[in-house]
Amino acid sequence: MAIAVRDEGKKVNSDINVTPMVDVMLVLLIIFMVVTPMLNNKVNVDLARAISAIPLPDADHEDSVKVSITRDGKVYLGANQIVLADLGPKAQDLLQDKPNKTVYIRADVRARYGIVMNAIDALRTAGVDEVAFLTEPSQTSPPPQPTPPTPAPAPGT
Repeated sequence: MAIAVRDEGKKVNSDINVTPMVDVMLVLLIIFMVVTPMLNNKVNVDLARAISAIPLPDADHEDSVKVSITRDGKVYLGANQIVLADLGPKAQDLLQDKPNKTVYIRADVRARYGIVMNAIDALRTAGVDEVAFLTEPSQTSPPPQPTPPTPAPAPGT
């Protein structure tokens, strides 16, 4: 009777197979590339440029109330398109439990002025305390301030 000797230990492959890891990473990359633009729930508008714009850090909060008006006259409350007549009551409902009662308006630079004014009127009629316009900072430097003229010396001095 003989003992069978197996040499399986010599055939062990110690290389790491990275193909499954690369597959998983590529799938995750594609998922993030598709989902990331959807997280930005803003309506695309070209904001007006202002030289003396004041930063509004509260407008960047996730729970701030933003009204967007596009160049073709559509009105959005957050990411949802609404009728202008419903803007005031719906904005008031969103502001009900918030300490900051400001509504931020993001109007396209080519939006018709009448629609923007109607949106402001609808918000004011509903009792919104403050309305703020969001703008882009201007790329140019502010115009130089005129220096006051120096007073002429009094005659006889």
